[in-house]
Amino acid sequence: MTVADVVVVGAGQAGIGVAAALREQGFAGRVTVVGREEHAPYERPPLSKSYLGATPVDERHLGLRAGGWYADRGIVLRLGEEVREIDRTAAVVVLGSGDRLPYDHLVLATGTRARTLPIEGGDLDGVVVLRGLDDARLLRRHLDRARTVLAVGAGFIGLEVAAAAHQRGVRPVVLDVASRVMERAVTSTTSRFFADAHRAQGTDLRLRTGVGALRGRHGLVTSAVTTDGAEIQADLVVVAVGVVPDTALARAAGLRTDDGVVVDAHLRTSDPAISAVGDCARFPEPVSGRSARLESVQAATDHARCVAARLAGRPEPYAAVPWFWTHQGPLKLQIAGLGGDLDREVVRGDPAQGRFSVFGFRDGRLATVESVGRPADHVAARRLLAAGAGPTPDQAADPAVDLKALAAVAP
Repeated sequence: MTVADVVVVGAGQAGIGVAAALREQGFAGRVTVVGREEHAPYERPPLSKSYLGATPVDERHLGLRAGGWYADRGIVLRLGEEVREIDRTAAVVVLGSGDRLPYDHLVLATGTRARTLPIEGGDLDGVVVLRGLDDARLLRRHLDRARTVLAVGAGFIGLEVAAAAHQRGVRPVVLDVASRVMERAVTSTTSRFFADAHRAQGTDLRLRTGVGALRGRHGLVTSAVTTDGAEIQADLVVVAVGVVPDTALARAAGLRTDDGVVVDAHLRTSDPAISAVGDCARFPEPVSGRSARLESVQAATDHARCVAARLAGRPEPYAAVPWFWTHQGPLKLQIAGLGGDLDREVVRGDPAQGRFSVFGFRDGRLATVESVGRPADHVAARRLLAAGAGPTPDQAADPAVDLKALAAVAP
């Protein structure tokens, strides 16, 4: 079937990425992007970093594209619109306004929603999540007057907020029920390095500790009672306990879901006229061979290019190496590949000097590389992972082995 009419649900990095990549691929049909928020499409990574810091980035610099870019390329934005239903039989998207948008191909880029804390006091003023621009604006207003911010969750968002609070002179406290920071995402070596760095800058980091209740006065949060009975004074609480994929539309439409919208190697859902991209998509990750759902700007961008190429008549299975980054104050961590269930970890460089990489191996093969202060390692790792090539653990541990040279000859 010739595709002449593409509708994209979601105006975030993945959704706008699809629209942009379609035009870059020469797609000449109609492209319509429906976004729930009224804001012009914007970048989300700065919201937990530079947007909250002591010298915040200006909102005008968050835009994904300049104002006239969409009209110049014939991309129709329907912002502030909720998609109510997907009528697969009629191949129509029904909006909350009642408008019906026909499609030849539909792309779901619905993203994720932040988890909340279902505990006593979870609805007090000053208890916030951080997912979109409105959340970030509210958090920044609270930071302007806060003395102590409690981040519940020692993952990327919780630690990034703690670093930004420290820059503003606000005392950060971070709690997590896990035994180490960023436990699900990084190795123990990297986790220990970041925990030490945060403590050294004054963060009160408490692990194996949860929040049992929040208390307040006149509707405003004032403290948290931990699961071990301690009370922490805090006039701002950031709930950073992860996200859930927004699959409601897909489920209602009868598409297959499983902690995400399930797609094949070409990012097609169980309906070949519908694709899913970005944070909401669960796809066969090509490097690890596992089913994965990635909350990553880079995955969103690569997904978008893959789908656009297929719709433009140049189908290729998704083959990009996953990579991520986090900025926590002066520290930057770059990750290539996927960790978890590693058989062996090899450290190259010196964590005490703040310049090291951790090479993780699974079944004797390189699976992930975490780099702090060694960007060349990260670049080489992405090339090596894409080629399915070494180094071996012994090569990774040997500082005389030139990773850049290995990557240059990788197939």
